Amino acid sequence: MSSWLFSGYAAAPDLPDVLPPRKARGKVAMFVHRYPTIVIGGVLLGLILAIAVLAPLLWTVDPTAIAPSKRTRAPSELYWFGTDMLGRDIYSRVLYGTRVSLTVGFAVAGVSSAIGLLIGLCAGFVRILDAVVMRIMDGLMSIPSILLAIALMALIGASVQNVVIAISVAEIPRVARLVRGVVLSLREQAYVEAAIASGTRVPNIIWRHILPNTLAPLIVQATFICASAMLAEATLSFIGAGTPPNIPSWGNIMAEGRALWQVKPFIVFFPAIFLSLTVLAVNLLGDGLRDALDPRLAKRI
Repeated sequence: MSSWLFSGYAAAPDLPDVLPPRKARGKVAMFVHRYPTIVIGGVLLGLILAIAVLAPLLWTVDPTAIAPSKRTRAPSELYWFGTDMLGRDIYSRVLYGTRVSLTVGFAVAGVSSAIGLLIGLCAGFVRILDAVVMRIMDGLMSIPSILLAIALMALIGASVQNVVIAISVAEIPRVARLVRGVVLSLREQAYVEAAIASGTRVPNIIWRHILPNTLAPLIVQATFICASAMLAEATLSFIGAGTPPNIPSWGNIMAEGRALWQVKPFIVFFPAIFLSLTVLAVNLLGDGLRDALDPRLAKRI
């Protein structure tokens, strides 16, 4: 009887065991909805990076060309951001100054993260080194970072490379302490203790079990170091202890215009806006990466 009830119907098609994957467009929309700070910060930082790379093609002129007869001119169709006290085009100087700030920010983040990671791994896993190395790091951290950078710049001289070195020295202890704290917590995990008990070599334990778990917080910390380094470079250049005056940087431009701030505010305004937007973009990106990489805050897409 059951065969008669269901006679005449076509056989049901085989259903897939799993649901088909969502469309790429839906995934992008979901990612934007989940992590808007990553998208906003990444897009804004990408635009600023494009400005730095394409500066020669964006209707700029020689940022160091002096024209005394055209000094302190207000923004116009010919000079979009105006000119400074020496007649130099502020638009060109601001766009080329983007290269200096991004170079310093990325270089400091890379150097301090790499050296701090090495120090933190060794100090966190080797007890003898921990007692010595971390006391040195504590001593460096007791000095305000900007004062330490100023002192180092006074010793080694003004240049972009020396600015990177000075700011990196001030940031390394913070990275080392972060990595050391992560390593100390990972040492107590069962899989690490099992690897130690089985006789696995220390370098293999660090490479396979410790290092991969330190990368997420290290990446987040690197973004904040990048933003902090840009501000530090602008501060050093503003007080005359950073990049040389012949190299256009946002700090140099603002320092040269501070004497005319009340009557010619545009000299300081435009580099300050670019600096603020760049730091904002990096911080937004860092906040978003923290939410995405932290397992306690991560949201599954």
